[in-house]
Amino acid sequence: MVGVGILKGLTETALNFFGSYVRKDRLTTIQFPEERAPRIEATRNFPFLVYDGDDAMAGLRCVSCFICEKECPPKCILIDKSTDKKPDATGKPQFYPAQFQIDISVCMSCQICVEVCPFDAIKMDTTFELSTQDRFDDLLWPKQRLAKSNEYYHQIHPTEAAAVDAELAAARAKAAPKPPAAPAAAVAATPAAPVTPAPAIDPVKGSTT
Repeated sequence: MVGVGILKGLTETALNFFGSYVRKDRLTTIQFPEERAPRIEATRNFPFLVYDGDDAMAGLRCVSCFICEKECPPKCILIDKSTDKKPDATGKPQFYPAQFQIDISVCMSCQICVEVCPFDAIKMDTTFELSTQDRFDDLLWPKQRLAKSNEYYHQIHPTEAAAVDAELAAARAKAAPKPPAAPAAAVAATPAAPVTPAPAIDPVKGSTT
């Protein structure tokens, strides 16, 4: 029937409007910014760089592979690769970004950079209050501003972060050097016990000799 959907929508709106005077769960609006609705785990806004440990610059997972820069549709990512290497999450020496910038004024929050990153180094943030009066420098974020700890990642995306940590732990365990095998113990040759021949039987007398 034509118009059923409109009637259902108007009915729900009326129930929320009049019901909000008697039932708190019908009060669907909040007094922002004094009150804030909890953000769901799947919320995404702009990317950030994940680092492990206490030192943000030394613990960045990014190895400057340039995949996110190449795959970014609006081309808002700029990376300069370092000339030296540092150990990555598995202990393997890797390059790191000497410079990593994202132009937030151009970023379209498509999450492609997150999907293509093979090192789980870039993730989507949930922060949305990013207005500024400077449309140039304040919206061109360097790696110092983009870097956020793995603990913060666990706070905003706990399920996803736990799965990533499990994968990284498995990779570290696989890359860890195995302990040397213990030398085989020398097996002493045990002399065979002498075999005593069975007594012969005399076929005539039927007795043993």
